Amino acid sequence: MTIRHEIIGEQRDRLGECPLWDVRDQSLYWIDSKARRVQRLAKGAYREWATPSDVGSIALTRRGRLVLSLEDGFHLMDLGSGATLRLAEIHHKGPTMRMNDGRTDRQGRFVVGSMVMHRRDLDGGFYRLEKNGDATALFDGIALANATCFSLDGRSLYHADSLSGAVSVADYDPVSGAVGPRHTLFSTEAQGSPPDGATVDAEGCLWIALPLSGKLGRYQPDGKLLLLLDSPVPYPTCPCFGGPELDVIYLTSISNSGNLLRSDHPDAGALVAFHGVGVRGLPEVLFDDEALG
Repeated sequence: MTIRHEIIGEQRDRLGECPLWDVRDQSLYWIDSKARRVQRLAKGAYREWATPSDVGSIALTRRGRLVLSLEDGFHLMDLGSGATLRLAEIHHKGPTMRMNDGRTDRQGRFVVGSMVMHRRDLDGGFYRLEKNGDATALFDGIALANATCFSLDGRSLYHADSLSGAVSVADYDPVSGAVGPRHTLFSTEAQGSPPDGATVDAEGCLWIALPLSGKLGRYQPDGKLLLLLDSPVPYPTCPCFGGPELDVIYLTSISNSGNLLRSDHPDAGALVAFHGVGVRGLPEVLFDDEALG
């Protein structure tokens, strides 16, 4: 197996995150949280949209819009006009907080965790945007939510608190959305970094970005490390699968997080593509926005 990588485009993000491949038109979306923009690359054409505040994550929708997790909650973005509409406000438990990493569940609901900034208090939690636009609180006790993704059957919600270094799982009822008790699966400490963004491949394994060690790891759900890829750019943040065969891994990165992570490397903040990994991903689940008008 020969794995190769390429740097995609000239764009360099401050805090690149949440890449998503849209199989409908073979386009790639991702965000720059600190520059407050959503980006798209489709057939070589680049486009971007501004967001009203720092953006933590996005979800594709059935009607061709985007759902955003912003500082104050969930918003809907019209890609034609760029206009955003707040759907549900989140009242954070403490000061200096925002919404962060998220992923749609297998039923088309958007699950997002929040984060504290410049402190370590466990004031964050996970929330779900329902199909009618309401928000449901799922659980709390999180400082920096990351690695949000779901098992193949949708019955396990994987997530991490990056400040603890632990990847955890909770039982997740696909029908009711009820969340069971959480427990730790494994730590990424042995790989020299806390976990950041993650995705699940077609075999049910987790791919987790490891920013401080500059690597991307593939793990079984029990924590067994199967593969460790070196990132060609500093501070990788989040992977997704894309390409016509869903066999390309796209990886975002950081040039200046506005906090602790900063690099003068010329490709810091670049979007990277890995080819030849020998594994396929799954199509992104579209948020069901039919009831939102």
